[in-house]
Amino acid sequence: MYDANVVCNVAIIGGGPGGSTCATLLRKYAPDAKVVVLEREVFPRDHVGESQLPAITPILHEMGVWEKCEAAGFPVKTGAMYRWGNSDDLWKLDFLVGQKYVDRPRPAPLDGQRLQTTFHVDRAVYDEILLDHAAECGVEVREGARVIGVRRDGDKVLGLDLANGETVEADWYVDASGHAGILRRAMGVEVHEPTTLKNIAIWDYWTNPAWAETVNKGGVRARIFSLGYGWIWYLPIGETRSSVGFVTHADYYKDQGVTPKELYERALREEPFLTRVMQGATSEGRLSTTKDWSFTADRLTGENWFLVGESAGFADPILAAGMSLTQVGARELAYVLVALLHGDHDPEWLKTWYSELNLRRVRQHIRFADYWYRANGHWTDLKAYTSEIAADAGLTLNPDEAFRWLSTGGFATDSILGPSFGSYDLGPAKAVLSMLTGNPTSWRINQVNDLKMNLVSAKEVEVPVYIDGRIERVGCYQRGPRLLAKAGAFGIVTRAIQRERDAKTVMMLVRNALGLPPNFTGYHPGLAHCLEAIESMLVEGWIKGDRNKKRPMIRVEFQQESIRIGDDETDAQIAAEEGLSVRAAAPK
Repeated sequence: MYDANVVCNVAIIGGGPGGSTCATLLRKYAPDAKVVVLEREVFPRDHVGESQLPAITPILHEMGVWEKCEAAGFPVKTGAMYRWGNSDDLWKLDFLVGQKYVDRPRPAPLDGQRLQTTFHVDRAVYDEILLDHAAECGVEVREGARVIGVRRDGDKVLGLDLANGETVEADWYVDASGHAGILRRAMGVEVHEPTTLKNIAIWDYWTNPAWAETVNKGGVRARIFSLGYGWIWYLPIGETRSSVGFVTHADYYKDQGVTPKELYERALREEPFLTRVMQGATSEGRLSTTKDWSFTADRLTGENWFLVGESAGFADPILAAGMSLTQVGARELAYVLVALLHGDHDPEWLKTWYSELNLRRVRQHIRFADYWYRANGHWTDLKAYTSEIAADAGLTLNPDEAFRWLSTGGFATDSILGPSFGSYDLGPAKAVLSMLTGNPTSWRINQVNDLKMNLVSAKEVEVPVYIDGRIERVGCYQRGPRLLAKAGAFGIVTRAIQRERDAKTVMMLVRNALGLPPNFTGYHPGLAHCLEAIESMLVEGWIKGDRNKKRPMIRVEFQQESIRIGDDETDAQIAAEEGLSVRAAAPK
């Protein structure tokens, strides 16, 4: 050891959303801990990556900083608008279920629709709000503190050397330095670039007073437009300010022999929406470029250190998941560090699952993004590629089987307690896949009525769930890389099917577990998650589904305004009462 100027429990390199989120929650749940954040810049400073997903909203609330973000007046993001691939059609993905966003005076409370929405943020403002909030929570924040050296002994970090000559010693170290990966590089951690997603991004910021009453007014959507050689984003980050960027493959850029500015301006000219909306807009003249290469680190933990956010892995920005992945991972890391400081749980168990769950999350986004790009007309062999994605999920499928598997919501268990796909619930994700494949959305649950659990070759493990400042051990079944939780939506469904096999009876048991009336058919988030759990369990083989011709089929209609659950008998009865006719279900 050596004489250190700063001694603390946790030293965090990087004061962006990952570092500030981890630090704030550390202080919330371990108020006696000394936490130091070392940020090389002096805030505010611009940063690309302004689009959020709803997963961030509850994290900001848990940090106690959501109200400050709301007071900043960031545009409320209600979803996204896309034009992708060979079709000229625009399609939208809304966070609000069957509702039109109601614009209320702001700042507004976190209730109602706002629980389902998120922000587009000006990163210069947002990152400073989060870092200042961490300081108010008792974190020692040091701006302009550049780490120039990492002292180590094997896989253990001994201390950090700063450019000003100071040294920092901690019990635990966190690398939240983004692509710089200061600890990652110092500890010799290799990175894996598992896809062809070696893109570059070119962007600038634009202002236009007219936007306050048009495209940037009220609830806003991210707007994504594909070209044959890349894609464009338009993100409102203020009433009169927007981030406009272009992403293309690095090889394409090199082959064009033009400057980034020339390629950027050409792309903007080719998009009709932008030629219209950019009239009267003024560039801030700060054209920037960055390398958007997807990657994952080979490991996220060491003897006394962790990687979080983009130092751990980066998924292409097409899914707008960067900040969500970072802040979700930073929240979980804060819980892990609190448990380590308090001596709760086995340290190796904590490290193993922190690494496993976060790498799984990033890899899923990378694979989905890769698939998305191949649907842009620049690549063509989609079916063959889906076999590779299925293999990542532990499945051996031929191209046709794999294409059908992905199109019906493959690898849908991004969350331990409920089904999701690339940060979206399974229902919206299926709509995305339907758009990409050009095939109508299909649901396996509508094709079977006899359900049986399939736990062959599954072993039982315990996985951490991070709740209210503590880590709970949740039992899971594990088969290969796949996990099936015994809690949450998966647990409700598993217990119901272990009692009854008839799909209609299973749905009654699910409603009962949720405290709903036996024949409830409206929209309920818990019911939606349970239905999506059944679907993903059918797709992944946790449930064996069959059709019993002696029993009625259930039909689940996933509509924006509701989820309707009917069957052959009740549909016929309702039709007779209303003087209608119902086409009989086709035999198997």
